[in-house]
Amino acid sequence: MAVTQSRGAGARALTQSLCERLARLQAGTAEHTRVREALIEANLPLVRYAALRFHSRNEPMEDIVQVGTIGLIHAIDRFDPARGVQFATFALPTIVGEIRRYFRDSVRTVHVPRRLHELWARVCSAAEELTVALGRSPTTAELAERLRLPEEDVLASMDAGRAYRVSSLEATRDREEGAPGPIDRLGYEDPGLAGVEHRALVRHLLVQLPEREQRILLLRYYRNLTQSQISAELGVSQMHISRLLARAFSKLRSANPIET
Repeated sequence: MAVTQSRGAGARALTQSLCERLARLQAGTAEHTRVREALIEANLPLVRYAALRFHSRNEPMEDIVQVGTIGLIHAIDRFDPARGVQFATFALPTIVGEIRRYFRDSVRTVHVPRRLHELWARVCSAAEELTVALGRSPTTAELAERLRLPEEDVLASMDAGRAYRVSSLEATRDREEGAPGPIDRLGYEDPGLAGVEHRALVRHLLVQLPEREQRILLLRYYRNLTQSQISAELGVSQMHISRLLARAFSKLRSANPIET
């Protein structure tokens, strides 16, 4: 016990000495680099101590230590020995924070941008409130209205939210006994794949049209409005809508590489 305490006191004294020396050196010089590397090496046990808190996260300990070392380097670069704080006291929250950030932002099925991560939390909260108020699950439009956001942003956050849920490949579908799980469907041809190329082509061609013609096509074929409904929404005659549709189709045909 006394030997351990003595070694700990020696490590703290060495760290303090290196920190004071580093503060006096010009950044970028060879001596500064050498002392900084010695300081990192001397405090790797502190990183390993912090990493042990996360040993149950099913991530390789080497990866956690590597991330924690980044936090250690940040702490070294920001530490000011003149403040009278022990380096370990200052550095440990930075190391732990870096490891937690790694698990929050990286260890997921799919990496989720922080903006969508924060938006997903807002969408979940709004969904719970609206479910209580309405007595049913809210629609995307109702969520968008509640949050004062475009529906596209709400849908994007919902897609991002799926990155937090991982299903077993051996799980049965809808929990029905004997129903095939995801692993049983691997290797089968997805019928939706046939339309992927065509959808990509349609998007490519649509953006080449004027904005007004794009909108008319979307109203007609995505919202399934009739020509008379479109004319009422846009405030133009049905005949004009018909002409614009015909012109848009003509442009799409001439720009379609498959047709040429």
